Formats: sequence, C-alpha cells, structure tokens
Amino acid sequence: MGYLDDTSRNNLFINDNSANPAPLGLCAFGMTTLLLSFHNVGITALTSTIFAMALLYGGLAQVIVGTMEWRKSNTFGLLTFGSFGFFWITFATLLILPTLGLAKAPGPIEMALFLGVWDILAIGLFICSLKMDKVLQITLLALVVTFILLMAAQITASSTILTLGGAVGIITGALALYLGLGQVINEVYGRKVVPV
Repeated sequence: MGYLDDTSRNNLFINDNSANPAPLGLCAFGMTTLLLSFHNVGITALTSTIFAMALLYGGLAQVIVGTMEWRKSNTFGLLTFGSFGFFWITFATLLILPTLGLAKAPGPIEMALFLGVWDILAIGLFICSLKMDKVLQITLLALVVTFILLMAAQITASSTILTLGGAVGIITGALALYLGLGQVINEVYGRKVVPV
C-alpha cells in the first residue's frame, strides 16, 4: 500500500505545476552567506542575527527547498539546497553548543576540516554546474574559493586571509542572491530581463 510503480511516479513529476523552489533556496543561501561574510571582513560582530539567519533562513528554508526539488525530480537541487541547508544549521549549532556548555568549541584544525569536507561537496557541485548556466558556475567556483580561503584562515590564524575569504564570500552571496532574484524577475515578466 502506498507503493507507486515507475509510470505513476513519473506522472506525478510530469504533472507537477508547483512553483520553482530554487529562487527561495538561492536567496536563502545568498543572504545568509552575505551576513556571515560581512562578519568575516570585520563589518559586523558574530551575533544572534547571523545565528538566527543560519538556522532559519539559510538552514530551514533551504532544507524545505531541497525537499521541493526532490518532488520536481531535480537531484542537483535536492543535493545542493538540502546539503547547504544542513550546512547552515550545523554551522550555527557548532557555535551555539559551546556557549551552552554542551560541547567543547572546535579548534582551528577542526574548523578547517569542517570547511574542507564542505569544499569537497562544493567542488563536486561546481563540476556538475559545467553543464549548466555560467552564473551558477561562477557562483559555485566562488564558493569553492571562499571555503579554501576560510580553511587557510583557520589554519594560519591570518586575519588578512579571513578578510579575503569574507570578501569572496560577499561575492558568492551576492551572486546567489542575483540568481534567485533574477529567476523570479524573469518569471514575473515572462521574458529574460535579468541574464541568468
């Protein structure tokens, strides 16, 4: 009971007239990345603004988008939004747990390794994007570079590298936000107004 054969399952996806969830995921990723990157370049402190954004918009919203992408039979969208939704939830949790006395704060090597495994995922997604549009390719390449710089900043304790990582992170976040808003603008106007 509840089992769908391949034809029924495919018909569910073919008849899916729901909205495109990708703009929500792109905006959630972009805006959360921007906020953290503003901190990394020294504009803001690491406050509840970033934690709340990471948990709810960057985190929860992207997980929901990943689920919606599954419904649309988009494996790339499922993996990308689902993973980075959980990235933001995990990142916030890593920083919150020590303040609650529930775990030891990660050291520089642990943080570098944390960022490193996420960079491996970003590299894989970048390779996938080579069959997709150019703005997405550039966004994912910028993300790969952001992770590399943030890893290096952790290992070297260099504020200069951290600032550079934050600057590339601002570019990454802005590109993701551009993609998300561009898709919606193009849909609303029924034509390609924003090159995406």
